[in-house]
Amino acid sequence: MTEEKWGQLRQRLLKTVGQNNFTTWIEPLEFSSVDEGVAVFHVPTNFMGNYVSQNFADLILHELSMSGESVQRLAFKVAANSPARPVRQTERAAEPFAEMAEASTAQAGAAARTEDAAASSSSSRDGLDALQAAPLDPRFTFDSFVVGKPNELAHAAARRVAEGGPVTFNPLVLYGGVGLGKTHLMHAIAWELKEQNPQLNVLYLSAEQFMYRFVQALRERKMMDFKHLFRSVDVLMVDDVQFIAGKDSTQEEFFHTFNALVDQNKQIIISADRAPGEIKDLEDRVKSRLQCGLVVDLHPTDYELRLGILQTKVQQHRETYPGLEIADGVLEFLAHRISTNVRVLEGALTRLFAFASLVGREIDMDLTQDCLADVLRASERKITVEEIQRKVSEYYNIRMSDIIGPKRLRSYARPRQVAMYLCKQLTSRSLPEIGRRFGGRDHTTVMHGVKRIEELKTTDGQIAEDVEMLRRSLEA
Repeated sequence: MTEEKWGQLRQRLLKTVGQNNFTTWIEPLEFSSVDEGVAVFHVPTNFMGNYVSQNFADLILHELSMSGESVQRLAFKVAANSPARPVRQTERAAEPFAEMAEASTAQAGAAARTEDAAASSSSSRDGLDALQAAPLDPRFTFDSFVVGKPNELAHAAARRVAEGGPVTFNPLVLYGGVGLGKTHLMHAIAWELKEQNPQLNVLYLSAEQFMYRFVQALRERKMMDFKHLFRSVDVLMVDDVQFIAGKDSTQEEFFHTFNALVDQNKQIIISADRAPGEIKDLEDRVKSRLQCGLVVDLHPTDYELRLGILQTKVQQHRETYPGLEIADGVLEFLAHRISTNVRVLEGALTRLFAFASLVGREIDMDLTQDCLADVLRASERKITVEEIQRKVSEYYNIRMSDIIGPKRLRSYARPRQVAMYLCKQLTSRSLPEIGRRFGGRDHTTVMHGVKRIEELKTTDGQIAEDVEMLRRSLEA
């Protein structure tokens, strides 16, 4: 094999193993000769030869075979004139995985290689089947997903992908906070695709599972199996991708897997807890790939959506607890008080039905407050006076300084009174404390403002609507 041919082969290895692995392990190799089916390479240290033999020998042999070389094994020799060099930090980190494999590689015969290849192929198939069998929650379907304004775009995008057919946007990235429905939509897409085409190879897993399988493949010298496994799927779905941030080698492999699937026009669906550009320690090239498709935000739930979710869940619970009644106002109370996490909201309702069934009582307001005292306390979001002032000033399109300042114009005085009223209703601050936050006003001024808004809410529909809109915005 000529030096030119080895140079071409190195470029192919670079694309497969990534820049970091290439720079650390492949670039220092110096091709020496091919003699009786043995490709000999000079390496700076025995450690490097052992590590490359264990982790990259199969890949190098594959590339040599594709280049037309008749090579059955590799041998690594430390050059006599090779200068001592410091051990890279990467090598120290990898050392526990590098079990001196040079001798076993040198002694492996053709029969053993054939057996290994067959076992490797079987292992790859078994691994793929195991991943396909990863459990999908039967509750998480499109039929059970409650659609509202905060999630309607994400739902529509998920529906489009679940229809199958030509890939219209790749990847689809769903992001949002905890308990907003990302995993529900991921499972729903998988269920729909499997129902429409049972032969479709749909692979759903968490980013943590991806990382675990990557590390396992490194440790067991099965990187070719790993690459084949993840590059042979029709649809790849990775949940909570933010967990690979800061893990350089895993990101490297994810990047190459991503590119390989996109090149094959295979669909990729990703979820994360924030937008790709905002994930700390995620490599720029990975961010760029994730942002090249359709990125959809699942917004925090609003009151109407939470109430709709509760009403849907009540119908399901009545099948489990027939005859159990729920009093008027309970669902509205829960939708109002538990506003940040749908999982907590659903869990609270499940607890209510179970508790009421055990004690044989109707689900009324008293039972709700007794049963869910800890959940209601934990769900209380601390709203500040400054937050209310800022939100009111934005709503009425005036400066925050005008709300706090001394001007008594009606265009400033009414929003100021609304802000005072909301501070009284939504915070635990006393009237004197609220007065001090509004430019050092007396507590009687605050009391007058609160009373005035209470009166106007019953006579002025616009004021009532303004106060309700602001309250919902602050509690969302």
